[in-house]
Amino acid sequence: MSQVWVLDDDKSIRWVFEKALAKANITFECFSNTNEAINKFNHEKPQAIISDIRMPGESGIEFLTKVKNKFPEIPIIIMTAYSDLDTAVTAFQKGAFEYIAKPFDINKVISIIEQALESISKKIDNEELGELPEIIGQAKSMQDVFRAIGRLSQSNAMVLLNGESGSGKELVAKAIHKNSHRKNNEFIAINTAAIPNDLLEAELFGFEKGAFTGASAQRKGKFEQASQGTLFLDEIGDMPIDLQTRLLRVLSEGQFYRVGGQDLISVDVRVIAATHQDLEVLVKSGQFREDLFHRLNVIRIPLPNLNQRSEDIPALARHFLVTSAKELAVETKILSSAAAAHLQTLDWPGNVRQLENVCRWLSVMGSGNQILESDLPPELQAQTAKVSVQDTWQEALARWSKRELQLNQQPLLDKALPAFETVMIQEALKHTHGRRREAAQILGWGRNTLTRKINELGL
Repeated sequence: MSQVWVLDDDKSIRWVFEKALAKANITFECFSNTNEAINKFNHEKPQAIISDIRMPGESGIEFLTKVKNKFPEIPIIIMTAYSDLDTAVTAFQKGAFEYIAKPFDINKVISIIEQALESISKKIDNEELGELPEIIGQAKSMQDVFRAIGRLSQSNAMVLLNGESGSGKELVAKAIHKNSHRKNNEFIAINTAAIPNDLLEAELFGFEKGAFTGASAQRKGKFEQASQGTLFLDEIGDMPIDLQTRLLRVLSEGQFYRVGGQDLISVDVRVIAATHQDLEVLVKSGQFREDLFHRLNVIRIPLPNLNQRSEDIPALARHFLVTSAKELAVETKILSSAAAAHLQTLDWPGNVRQLENVCRWLSVMGSGNQILESDLPPELQAQTAKVSVQDTWQEALARWSKRELQLNQQPLLDKALPAFETVMIQEALKHTHGRRREAAQILGWGRNTLTRKINELGL
């Protein structure tokens, strides 16, 4: 009996698994579609399965659902070349042991298969997903975020999101809430840095009538409003130290007093905290309580900056152009390949929020239906040149290569090598005032080679 079944309609993928599994001394059987595997269940069943999502006929998710309903103990690893938040969360909700985005490191996948063979899979509730907020990401760092959201859908653990301003921390927090068993209850968000310190306590815990000047009636705080749901505490690193003490008690005991109150209030709230700061540094400097940090830091999810996931920029920009057109009641603009490639070379200090605002600007200010590189805001057109002055020539070449690939300009070397040799020859000849023998020596060639290259390049 085979330990592992591999399902993929791509013959080359099956071949890779055949070689790797054989090398790992794991018995296996490969299938090109789910029907073959379903029929095989009449005779035997494997200890673990690794399956692609998109195949002719029945999808990998449908296959996953059927197998988990009948054999919930079998761990199933899902792999896909079309990775997004929806498929990642769906895979985990349907009971996947792990979710892998193609292309993958086969050695890491074999390690995951070995873990699956040693595990006892738990049956996971197959309730339908609620409506998801839009999160776009093909980059590996975003796949890690999607995977974390999927795993957290089955947990009630506290979460700490680390990311720069504009990186989408609240969007991720909403996705965690929407895919949890608390999804039908309130999601309450509060930015602790945006509220004056003397008002923040009342905002969080509420107050009784007459507790302070202006408290003309009792008011529930964010914790009470979020009971049975999720409370998102943004920029937790800016919370005053005295409030951190009160917050720690609520997280530890689930109880607190309203400001000016004597009745103990009990709540059941999942807390998701977020910050752009390094909380460990704040702990060492005495600005953040160490015990609160450890209480919050159960599951930490780092969110990448936009310039760390540049491959997602074209898809994000096209999405924002569609939403901006609806919001502003204008025709949807089309992003050209050249403009998309240019956007990928920029720094984006404001992250996804900055890109969204640029798309709003383009929706109104773009001159035609298609957005060209020349339609971009002037400061974005100038940014690449400003950065490139400080770059090494290798970094500039890497940026050029990425741009050419985005424009589907291939083969790269047929275009790059003649241009490279032309520049080197011209600069060497300028340096020697046209003396070819000396120029050839500088370039490491013989004179005849230099003459031949000059003729080939038409110099």
